[in-house]
Amino acid sequence: MAPNSVVYRVGDGLYINLTNRCSCACVFCLRHNGPSMGNAQSLWLEEEPDFSQVIDQLQAEYDAMAPQVPTEVVFCGYGEPTEAFDLLKQVAAYVHETWGLPVRINTNGQGRLINGRDIVPEFAGLIDRVSVSLNAPTAPRYQELSQSEFGQEAFEEVLDFTRAVAGVVDEVTMTTVGTLLTEEEERACDEICRGLGVRYRIRTYEG
Repeated sequence: MAPNSVVYRVGDGLYINLTNRCSCACVFCLRHNGPSMGNAQSLWLEEEPDFSQVIDQLQAEYDAMAPQVPTEVVFCGYGEPTEAFDLLKQVAAYVHETWGLPVRINTNGQGRLINGRDIVPEFAGLIDRVSVSLNAPTAPRYQELSQSEFGQEAFEEVLDFTRAVAGVVDEVTMTTVGTLLTEEEERACDEICRGLGVRYRIRTYEG
């Protein structure tokens, strides 16, 4: 695997890239822009890491930041983190037990469809923050931008997942990408988030 391809730094956070698999092919995905992000030379994985490989790179990056302490550990890379959910849970438990740092997942919200079971209860005590990609206010627009392998049902699942996870995790945010939606669409997304009781954030488009 290329250097820093599994664990990389962005600002004060440590980011973990477990997989390149994803149930979406978003038109705005950062992976269209090239291989690198943060201090990683490449986030394209020749093979997926095992637990020991993740921990070795995580410890190395943690030590390299000293004496600064990371503000959080984030599961986010060139794939959907819940595609490797069992490994994610192992690593999240290690982070909590070893450093007591908050753990965040950036997800497309399709983890229950991906894993074929309700994974939300398994977030309890492991995941402190969740950022879900809302992307659009309607199912057709969502599918246009996200191109989920699950088709039209993906949008409602993202909403249902967010509603469920907000009952388990204290900090839940839904995001859309700036410049891709109209102001009217963004207002509709804000209303959706208010209805779900979660925060809404418009993130910068880096295309």
